[in-house]
Amino acid sequence: MSNDILTVKALRVNLSTGQIKEEIIDGELVKKYLGGRGLASKILLDEIDPSIDPLSQENKLIFANGLLTGTAVPTAGRYMVVTKGPLTGTIASSNSGGFFGAELRKAGWSLVIIEGKADKPVYISIRDSKVEIKDATHLWGKDTHKTTDMLLEEFGDDKARVACIGPAGERLVKFAAIINDKARAAGRTGVGAVMGSKNLKAIVVRGSERIEVLDKATFMEAIKSKVDIIRKNPITGEGLPKLGTKVLDSIINQSGLYPTKNFQFGTFEYTEEVNGEALVNKGYLKDNKACYACPIGCGRDVELPTGKKGEGPEYESGWAFGADCGVKDLIAVTEANFMCNELGLDTISAGTTIAAAMEMYEKGYIPKEDLENGPELNFGSSEAIIYYLKKIAYREGLGDKLAEGSYRFCESYGHPEISMTVKRQELPAYDPRGAQGHALEYATSNRGGCHVRGYMISPEILGVPQKLDPQTVEGKAGWVKIFQDLTAVIDSAGLCLFSSFALSADDYTELINAGTGFGLSTDEVLKIGERIWNLERYFNYKAGILPSEDRLPDRFKEPLPDGAQKGSFAHYEELLPEYYSARGWSRDGIIPQEKLKELEIA
Repeated sequence: MSNDILTVKALRVNLSTGQIKEEIIDGELVKKYLGGRGLASKILLDEIDPSIDPLSQENKLIFANGLLTGTAVPTAGRYMVVTKGPLTGTIASSNSGGFFGAELRKAGWSLVIIEGKADKPVYISIRDSKVEIKDATHLWGKDTHKTTDMLLEEFGDDKARVACIGPAGERLVKFAAIINDKARAAGRTGVGAVMGSKNLKAIVVRGSERIEVLDKATFMEAIKSKVDIIRKNPITGEGLPKLGTKVLDSIINQSGLYPTKNFQFGTFEYTEEVNGEALVNKGYLKDNKACYACPIGCGRDVELPTGKKGEGPEYESGWAFGADCGVKDLIAVTEANFMCNELGLDTISAGTTIAAAMEMYEKGYIPKEDLENGPELNFGSSEAIIYYLKKIAYREGLGDKLAEGSYRFCESYGHPEISMTVKRQELPAYDPRGAQGHALEYATSNRGGCHVRGYMISPEILGVPQKLDPQTVEGKAGWVKIFQDLTAVIDSAGLCLFSSFALSADDYTELINAGTGFGLSTDEVLKIGERIWNLERYFNYKAGILPSEDRLPDRFKEPLPDGAQKGSFAHYEELLPEYYSARGWSRDGIIPQEKLKELEIA
């Protein structure tokens, strides 16, 4: 069986009929969309009606490797899960690292397209070209760690890799995640709930093939030069290896956009108790951990005084259960992160949904009797975050309402304005009042509230690739467009976004060309990113997500009350017309037919 980089093979599994088919993806389609997020989004748009119920069996769930996933390119361990998301109703593409994606590619598969719904719990077993659908009744109800251990024993090869759901996915929690390698999550937009709706518990895979490229010498030379750039960069070579993503806690807090107590404040007085330095100084951090082919190694192996072990928390996870819930107990924050991995929950949405409930409770919008003798939902309560996480995963008591996400939860009590969401997805760890480009990025994100579709924190706060004034609006629309397009390319190539702290668009172009011989210019590569962005927007439009949803919660029209950005508010509405114009859309944010034709989308 050929496993060269240009032979993009799809495994199509229909869980309703049990049919398993192998398909070869047309090479021209690969050149237009690369792989991963781009290619899978194109397939989803072509094969489903975007207006369907995300949890119906008509929805499809696509595990998609990037074009370079599984090669020796630095950080080439990423895969995407693409589907229609139940939290937002938008197209969902959740990205994960670890080793699962690379193992799938070494088994010969770039895509696994899941269709239909099994009539009982099942898992998919992949050993190179041998693919089977197997009974998972004995796994149903197990957490992701127990599921992984049982499957590896059953599979008979401890080098196999497992992606699975936990109790949250089985119970269709709207922000359930898919967990691979026990601690890596395709977390956002509820892809785990779609997997649960299909009665699919897990995929276990083992591959044995090498991925071949056309010109190995040129490819390896390009790889060597990019590894060297990444290792010499102060962020990817020093900051991230030393403190992981939690290097950001103090930086963002000092910059005044560290959301605290459900985005009511921009600084957290107890940051030093829960930041990356605290994880080291308290002796909890035991070692660094890297994903496949990653020279950065930002993962954290942690052991708590309670004896509990695991990975993380990452910056976003630590913030969600820390500052956003007003909790200064690093042990509780870390245990909450471990629980999300085991139960199969998105840490950002889980933490911020609890934070919204805390504000609702403290303002008297939730009757005490609704807590059913559970701990009071007060900011700063370690007990509350642990207790309600479990309730959410199992949809018990108030947890059943919280499992719908903060927007639906707050709306059910008549106060949707308390939910800090965009397109019903919870915002991550940067107050948009503190960085105007990032505010625009939040508002226009194709998958709802999200920081990794165009990480404007990089130029506005970190000064990469150049320092921009975070409060200036001039030129920010153009910056956001470029960042969104380039991120779509990085996701579709199967690389980690963190590599972009060191690598440029020219570097990514060189790597793609060295592996494939496509001979693309950097402008042509960015055009691919623009095509992907517009295709996702087109999907959302057909799903009923209108440009009127390019908006932030009204809280961000109020000035920040504290910190370095005190008095600032979000100006994204002023930027939207310029952004729409930069994208070639109408003044109302609609993609014109001519633009769709120009990009060969429709």
